Amino acid sequence: MASEADLRARLQRAGQQHLLRFCAELAPEPRAALLAQLEALEPEALRQHCQRAAAACARPPGPPPDLAARLQPLPPERVGSASEGDPQTRRLWEEEGLHQIALNKVAVLLLAGGQGTRLGVTYPKGMYQVGLPSQKTLYQLQAERIRRVEQLASERHGTRCTVPWYIMTSEFTLGPTAKFFKEHDFFHLDPNNVIMFEQRMLPAVTFDGRAILERKDKVAMAPDGNGGLYSALEDHQILEDMERRGVEFVHVYCVDNILVRLADPVFIGFCVLRGADCGAKVVEKAYPEEPVGVVCQVDGVPQVVEYSEISPEVAQLRAPGGGLLYNAGNICNHFFTRDFLRMVTRELEHLLQPHVAVKKVPYVDEHGNPVKPLQPNGIKMEKNFVAFQVLREEEFSPLKNADSADRDSPSTSRRALLAQHCRWALQAGARFLDVHGARLPEQPSLPGSAEPPAICEISPLVSYAGEGLEEYLRGREFRPPLILDEATARELQP
Repeated sequence: MASEADLRARLQRAGQQHLLRFCAELAPEPRAALLAQLEALEPEALRQHCQRAAAACARPPGPPPDLAARLQPLPPERVGSASEGDPQTRRLWEEEGLHQIALNKVAVLLLAGGQGTRLGVTYPKGMYQVGLPSQKTLYQLQAERIRRVEQLASERHGTRCTVPWYIMTSEFTLGPTAKFFKEHDFFHLDPNNVIMFEQRMLPAVTFDGRAILERKDKVAMAPDGNGGLYSALEDHQILEDMERRGVEFVHVYCVDNILVRLADPVFIGFCVLRGADCGAKVVEKAYPEEPVGVVCQVDGVPQVVEYSEISPEVAQLRAPGGGLLYNAGNICNHFFTRDFLRMVTRELEHLLQPHVAVKKVPYVDEHGNPVKPLQPNGIKMEKNFVAFQVLREEEFSPLKNADSADRDSPSTSRRALLAQHCRWALQAGARFLDVHGARLPEQPSLPGSAEPPAICEISPLVSYAGEGLEEYLRGREFRPPLILDEATARELQP
C-alpha cells in the first residue's frame, strides 16, 4: 500500500487533497480503509473525472442552442415495426431469430447495477415483487423467459441450445444478487450460463468539481451508469467469454422493465437480416414531454438524445401524418453484435460523452458532521450509449417509483403485466365469468394502463409472447383468478 504522504501528493496533483482532511482523526482500521480506497483512484483519471463533472454542471440547463437545426427523425428505411406491415416479414424475422438462438449465437446482457432506493427498499431492483399472484420477482420472470425462448428455438430446430445470461452488477448489487440466485437455484438455469460481473465505481462530485466524502473515512462512490458497460466488458473479459461460447449477437436491456422480452427472436432476426451492428427497440412517445430519450439523428448520425436536451417547441413538432415528429422513445433495449462491442471497448470508449445525474449525495461537512441533503448537491457521472418500434402495452412498463407515484410504479407494472396476460387469454379463446357465473365483457384490445376485467397471470414457461395458448384456453370458461403455470397447463391439455 502507498504511504499517506504518497497518497497526499497524488491527491494534490488531482486537486482533491481535501479527501484526507480528517485522516489524522481516524482510528487505525477506518484510516487504513480510507487509504486503500484512495489508492485505487488513479490521480490523472480522478482529476479529469472531477473536471468533466464540473464542466458539465456549468453548462446552461436546457437544450443546446444549435441542436434543433441538427436534429432529424430516423428515416423510414432505418425503422421496423413489430405490429405494422407484412405478417410474413415478421415471421421471417422471428424464424431468423430462433435460428440464431438455436445456433447458440445469442446472449442476453442485463444492466442491474441499481438499487431499489426509489421503491423504498435497499436491495437490487431485480429482487423486487410487484404483487403478482405468483409473487414472482423481476429476476424470476426474466429467467423463465430465457428458459422459454431456449425451448422455442430447440423445438423449432430440433437441437438443444443455450442463451447465456450476463448480468452487470455494481458494488451495491453483486453480493445480494449472487446470494439471491443461489438461494433460488438460479431459477433452474445452469449456473455456468449465468455470468455476473461488476461495473466500475466513480466518486460522486460536487457542482464545483470536488469529490465528496460520504464519511470521514469513505469517499462517496456510485456505479458509472449504463454506459459503464464498455469498460466493465473489458475489465472482466466478457467479450472473450462470449467468443469462447460462439456468441455473435447480444441483447442488452435494463432490469426494471417487467414486460421485457429477453432474446426476442423477432428483434434479433430483424437486426440480423438488416445487417445491423447495433439496434434499439423504441416505443411511440405517450405525449410530447414524456421523460424518455428520443432515438433520432444528429448531423445525420443515429443516436439517443436525452429528453432534457430537446426544447418544448421541438418536442411538440408534428409529422405530416399528425403524430409526433420525434416519437421514437428509447426504452434501453438494445441489439449489438459482439464485434461492435469489441470495437467500442477498444477504440471508442474514451470518446463517449458522460451523462450527468444530479443526486442527493450524503456527505460530511467541514467539521466532519454527517449531512443528508434535502436538495441535489452532487453529480454522479454516467455515460449514455446509442430502431425497432414495438407496442408499449406489450413490451414496456418500467418500475422506477414507489406506489405513491402516478406512473412507473409497482402498481402500474403489475397492471401492465396482468392486462397483457388477460389480452393473451381472451385472444386465445378463453372466457371469464364473474362471481354469479355471468360472462365478463370481452376486451381483447385492453390497454396496458387499464385494470384488466379478470386477474390472469400466465407463466413465461407456458408462453413467451402469447403463443401456444389456444390448446389450453380455447372455448373454456374460467372464474378468475386464472394462474396458468406449467402444472395448470398440463391439466388443461386436451
